[in-house]
Amino acid sequence: MERIIGEKYKLGRKIGSGSFGEIFLATHIQSGEIVAVKIENRSAKHPQLLYEAKLYKILRGGSGVANIKWCGVDGGDNVLVIDLLGPSLEDLFVYCGRKFSLKTVLMLADQMIARIEYMHTKGFLHRDIKPDNFLMGLGRKANQVHVIDFGLAKRYRDTTTHQHIPYRENKNLTGTARYASCNTHLGIEQSCRDDLESIGYVLLYIFRGSLPWQGLKAATKKQKYNKICEKKLSTPIEDSQPNSRVTGSRAMAMDLDKGKGVNGASYSAEVTDHRGSNKVACPDAHMQVGSSFSWNLTADNPNDKHNMNNASMPSTSFAPPSASRRDFMKLDGSTHAVNIGRGVGNRAGSHGAHYKATVFSSLIMVQDEKFYLLDCYELKG
Repeated sequence: MERIIGEKYKLGRKIGSGSFGEIFLATHIQSGEIVAVKIENRSAKHPQLLYEAKLYKILRGGSGVANIKWCGVDGGDNVLVIDLLGPSLEDLFVYCGRKFSLKTVLMLADQMIARIEYMHTKGFLHRDIKPDNFLMGLGRKANQVHVIDFGLAKRYRDTTTHQHIPYRENKNLTGTARYASCNTHLGIEQSCRDDLESIGYVLLYIFRGSLPWQGLKAATKKQKYNKICEKKLSTPIEDSQPNSRVTGSRAMAMDLDKGKGVNGASYSAEVTDHRGSNKVACPDAHMQVGSSFSWNLTADNPNDKHNMNNASMPSTSFAPPSASRRDFMKLDGSTHAVNIGRGVGNRAGSHGAHYKATVFSSLIMVQDEKFYLLDCYELKG
């Protein structure tokens, strides 16, 4: 039986899931517009979807903020309907062999910082900065970075007096441990600086290909997070080495002098250290190339342990349920056939051509201050 959300949207297939609920495609009954729907059971231990909807309303109108279409209670669920967006930075990073050029990283940094700066001007911290929470748009906004997932956002200053929240210690770790600031690990109340430090870690990650504190082993989560913190505090900021892709001191200046109290930090069970769980995304990526050419590619990478099965894969694009799936190109340097030119729904035509694409280095080429997905693939007739 078909489920209708808010008497307006016909629910489609599931495109993602996470600790805070599930994400579906949906279609507006009258207009046919395809949207993303986040559904959270009202009996969830830590419900946050309606709070996230409140944040979308506060941030409405800002560049790189998805429009909220509808929110409310449907049956036994909290529901949020928002714009459908494109692939996340994590999707694109994996898709292009875990290598972004310095130019790409800097252009992404410009937009990412602008998005978080806008949140800060509205009086809120994001508190869960990671590549999965920055998505490209679709259509005319395909070159625009969007910020998502405001479930852990927190007001940091009074709206009237602009007084900052008080300094506190012994706070639980909130966010994703890999990208959390050192002060967050140490249990110190977060502020704007912590969002910016997390952006710095994300930029290092997409430029270097990994972070020094990935893959650490420990018996418990608390011990693991302590090890991550210790590694962050002890890792020196090296000079830029293009060949080794290690970012230098110019890329990130952080105050890492709070190395005390690591063993005294407290951690909550809600700490999230997963990837790709709450993305508003779906499997068939619609990527813009130049101004008059589009393609669809998928991220069904069998080597990516974070991908879900076909019923609930994380997104790299937003094609409708009828769109066909194609095998994701393996990033092993070999040549594979890719179907180019199938648009999203009826909004783009089919060129009816198959091309061979050879993977090579970086993802995005900057031209006329826009992103173009040109140098991830070499197209050959």
